Amino acid sequence: MTTPPPQGQNPFAQGQPPEGNPYGQQPPQGFPQQPNAPYAPVPPEPPKRSFKKYLRFGIVAIALIVAGAGWFASRDDAQSAKVGDCMSIGNPDSTTDPELEVVDCGNSKAAYKVEQKKTDDSGCDRTKFAEYTETGGSSDFTLCLSEYSSK
Repeated sequence: MTTPPPQGQNPFAQGQPPEGNPYGQQPPQGFPQQPNAPYAPVPPEPPKRSFKKYLRFGIVAIALIVAGAGWFASRDDAQSAKVGDCMSIGNPDSTTDPELEVVDCGNSKAAYKVEQKKTDDSGCDRTKFAEYTETGGSSDFTLCLSEYSSK
């Protein structure tokens, strides 16, 4: 009959110290094996950006661009006109919106020249000038215009 080896000793070790973990425990899988290191949870993956999010951003950007272009196109040239500027009329048949535009005085479209710009209610001398009045906006004004030919 054989006797079992004493506990805690390796019968095959032949004078070498025991290898491995002396406590017989295995470290958990998937974590770093550093002594006395706290276990850090694995951070979750950030959510992926979906195509819908990019599409929404694109629609908002396009809407802002269209709104800005509309505002720029609708600016009133008559309001920005100064004394000495020449004006063209885009819609001569309209009494409410003649579509006045500031143009170079050498331009063949120049039909009127701004002689006076008034912000009060005094009006223009109708014997000398054509009158354009704009009210209801951020500032009311009147342009006194003389006919202009680029000859």
